[in-house]
Amino acid sequence: MPMLNSLVNLFFPKVCYACQNGLTDYEDTICVDCRHNLPITNFHFEQDSTVKKVLYGRAQIESGTALFRFEKKGKVQQLIHNLKYRGHENIGFVLGNWLGSELKTVPAYQNIDMVIPVPLHKKKLKKRGYNQVSTFGVQIAKALNAEYAEGLLIKITDTKSQVNKKRFARWNSNTELFSLTNIPSIENKHVLIVDDLITTGATLEACIAVLNDAKNVKISIATMAIAL
Repeated sequence: MPMLNSLVNLFFPKVCYACQNGLTDYEDTICVDCRHNLPITNFHFEQDSTVKKVLYGRAQIESGTALFRFEKKGKVQQLIHNLKYRGHENIGFVLGNWLGSELKTVPAYQNIDMVIPVPLHKKKLKKRGYNQVSTFGVQIAKALNAEYAEGLLIKITDTKSQVNKKRFARWNSNTELFSLTNIPSIENKHVLIVDDLITTGATLEACIAVLNDAKNVKISIATMAIAL
């Protein structure tokens, strides 16, 4: 089997989705060097309130964290781009395992009842074929022994990509609308919303506004990265 793997890698070399360098037989998705040098935040370990500050005055959350700091043209941007636009869903699996294994050791996240991904509009989902946050959310839910609820929160407006818009323009033009398919299912629960990237927080703010229609719901946030 090792010889077979070596032959496969010879003709179809595996590369790190962060730096594009070749992977060894013992590496998967992200090389060891990148794993040790990606810009992690440690927000959840340090009880850092950066994510809360992004939403200050607009949305109330219990806790908030992001695995990485997003840097323009950096390795984290490369990872997210490969995940969203090049079909490499395994990146979400790896990052979900990474963050989930950390969150399960943090008291603030040990009472999460349900994990909900920020949804794509059905048109974008059909075009892309998958929600880039799904595998990320599934793995976090498993780590926290929480229910994973895809389809509970749906997006009812089809907004254009925000990638090339400047920060203020993204915030000013955000008219995303979401809807809950089953409000009673989240009543009296602690919900963790997961997404790939938080910038202005406008998308998460819109999601939180809808979830707050439920009684006694508590909301926390976990994302792959944060742009500061």
